[in-house]
Amino acid sequence: MNTPLADRLRPKNLKEYVGQEHLLGVGKPIRRMIENKKLGSMILWGPPGCGKTTIANLIAQEIDAVFIPFSAVTSGVKEVRQVIADADQRQQFFKQNTILFIDEIHRFNKAQQDAFLPAVEKGTITLIGATTENPGFEVNAPLISRSHVYILKQLDDNDMHKILKRAVKEYPSNKFEKKALDHIVTYANGDARSAINALELAASIAKRVNLEIAEEALQQKSLYYDKKGDSHYDTISAFIKSMRGSKPDATLHYLARMLEAGEDPMFVARRMVIFASEDISNAQPTALVLATSTMQAVHMIGMPEAQIILAQCATYLATAKKSIASYAGLNAAKKDVMNMRLDPIPLHLRNAPNTVMKEAGYGEGHVRYPWKEEKIGKHVEQEYLPENLKGKKYYKKDW
Repeated sequence: MNTPLADRLRPKNLKEYVGQEHLLGVGKPIRRMIENKKLGSMILWGPPGCGKTTIANLIAQEIDAVFIPFSAVTSGVKEVRQVIADADQRQQFFKQNTILFIDEIHRFNKAQQDAFLPAVEKGTITLIGATTENPGFEVNAPLISRSHVYILKQLDDNDMHKILKRAVKEYPSNKFEKKALDHIVTYANGDARSAINALELAASIAKRVNLEIAEEALQQKSLYYDKKGDSHYDTISAFIKSMRGSKPDATLHYLARMLEAGEDPMFVARRMVIFASEDISNAQPTALVLATSTMQAVHMIGMPEAQIILAQCATYLATAKKSIASYAGLNAAKKDVMNMRLDPIPLHLRNAPNTVMKEAGYGEGHVRYPWKEEKIGKHVEQEYLPENLKGKKYYKKDW
């Protein structure tokens, strides 16, 4: 049988579907739509292998609509218009609805997306878009306003085991050990398609699939990590927050996730330089020195050895004393600059490069080195802030 196992196992009805209970469970939104046969255009947003395409197929089957898959890669505006014209005729002459399914809808350009708008608005087609990218950034606002965005979750281990339990039935002459299946679930990282393909590969290697066979078949873990998408920002956010929370173990975990997924090590190094100043600052000034040295070292050394340098710096930053006094003080000062009247700079602080300015009082009475005066017992009263901000405190060392 040449059909891939993932296609053979695709659910034929809602009862066979695994996962996404928040959308397809009893009384949940997509199930209610299907049961009432009142379907609106929607965008399914979720990680790879979580069941987006399968949901679209099941919807079409359950409401007896024509299901048209559409490709952003191979089709243009001309093909869009033809699909819409066919759907219009289908609706007029046969009273049959058309579901237009667009996988990876974020790959469509603006002209292609705009071409769908009139047909979606009139109800000529029901659009179901699937994407792994945040539709708020990647899909045109008018198209989003005419669709409902549903967020699909990564499948958990329990769901993955249910899917693999169904998959092993396709290989009655093979024996699959529990440790091998557990390894495949870990490898797939919530991606059902990846897990099924992995099991199919392992079954082709040996009749008895143990842990060693599974490890042989699966050379590396499948990590969903788009360096330009949400996963990129979510992981670096978790990395920074773990350092901020002084948790070196979590810090190393997220660093490992980024490095294993192929993140640019210089991106991580730059973020640590910022962190050293923003979150540690003068509580431990050597942090900025180490972070800057790390960035230079990573640039000179390159991967894979650079990961050792990144790990050293990350754990140092995570365990260092923290202070946001400089950063918070700057933000407070900027807020006053933007929102308050800017009184003149005190005359004694101004530069006096010529006689006219000196006669006007520029620089008059300024004590250049007050700390020297104080060393010999003199008390120096010298204001540095404008008149309306006298006594204002921006830098608070205990922050």
